[in-house]
Amino acid sequence: MPDTPADHGRLGAALISAVAATSNEELWSDLDELFRVREATEGRIVVRLAEIDRRQAFRDEGATSAAQWVTERYGISTATARALTRDGEKAWDLPHLFGALCTGDLSLDKVRAVAGVATPETDEGLKDLALRRTVRELMDVANTMAKVAASAAPVSSRSDHDRRFVRFNDTFRTITAQLPADSYAQVRTTLESLARDVPTDGDTPWDQRVCDGFTGLVGSTSGQVPTGSPSFVVVHVPLAALVDDAVDTTELAGELERDGLIDGETVQRMACDATIAVAIDDDVGHTMYEGRARRSPTDAQRREVMRRDRHCRFPGCTNVTFTNVHHVVPWKPGGRTDLDNIVLMCLHHHHVVHSKGWTMTGNANEELTIVGPSGRVMMSRPSPLWVRVTSAVLPTGGADEMESAAASP
Repeated sequence: MPDTPADHGRLGAALISAVAATSNEELWSDLDELFRVREATEGRIVVRLAEIDRRQAFRDEGATSAAQWVTERYGISTATARALTRDGEKAWDLPHLFGALCTGDLSLDKVRAVAGVATPETDEGLKDLALRRTVRELMDVANTMAKVAASAAPVSSRSDHDRRFVRFNDTFRTITAQLPADSYAQVRTTLESLARDVPTDGDTPWDQRVCDGFTGLVGSTSGQVPTGSPSFVVVHVPLAALVDDAVDTTELAGELERDGLIDGETVQRMACDATIAVAIDDDVGHTMYEGRARRSPTDAQRREVMRRDRHCRFPGCTNVTFTNVHHVVPWKPGGRTDLDNIVLMCLHHHHVVHSKGWTMTGNANEELTIVGPSGRVMMSRPSPLWVRVTSAVLPTGGADEMESAAASP
């Protein structure tokens, strides 16, 4: 072990030199092992901090909380210490999730994504789900489970509409808004549509173009609400949800594209708004075929691919804005323009999968296998929110039930 600052420098230089001399395969192997050790170590730290907190052992050293004790004793930030102690509060109720963390099979980020909605009854199912889903997908599942739970709870005296606001901060010239789900979707779609029409030399960032679209819209209306709208907002609902009194208005009855589940009252209100298109799914839901009739997907297919994939389907990529629809089996010579053969890819990864040494195979509705020049096999699955459900009930079973119950109607 180093004893002086000079020893630290020599040790660091030696380690850097040794790593620089390794091959890619050795680097990957080392990182696989190190991340597994890291995850297992974090799990064991969390479990032990939970016991420190339960025993109030931190008081023996004068601290007033476990987080304060960890901050002082181990030199970590207060934010990190609080996060670790919060994790520990759930550990004893979720042995499956935290057990997988302590063996290095799950990352702490994955556990955190679902721990807030997990219960002793859903613990094992969420663990199984976390083993094959990304952090982002798990967050989608958790958000939907929270909405399902909220829909089953007594109705709040303040509705989504009552909680709306727009606030201005003159010091920083910022605007903060909270909108009802349907209004938010319409505003976002309108601004993004306008941003695509903003002239750019290729160097203007997307968020600046959205800002230009926003200011242009405000300036062009002169205080008057425009009669038309460039937006096209999609809601996926069963036909019964549009029939008066067919569903309880407090039940989750549809999915607002890119926002999640909405109740029957919101569905029926949006159906009455002529500026918003309501897309109705049949009982098959995901069936959309063009075969060899056309190369380019229809607008309806593109919307369904966006709904299914949410973002670029290349493993680890979360790009949403600049994406194309890609044929898994190329249209030439024999690929079909069917939903199971088209997938959302960002511009970069669209180029990657067409490069030499890369292959993509499988059913885009179920599972895609992507293999790169290194030989590593990567899996890509649709958003868990795309899976159709028959009832909005919190799951108590395995991972398959978890994905269904957390998905959109």
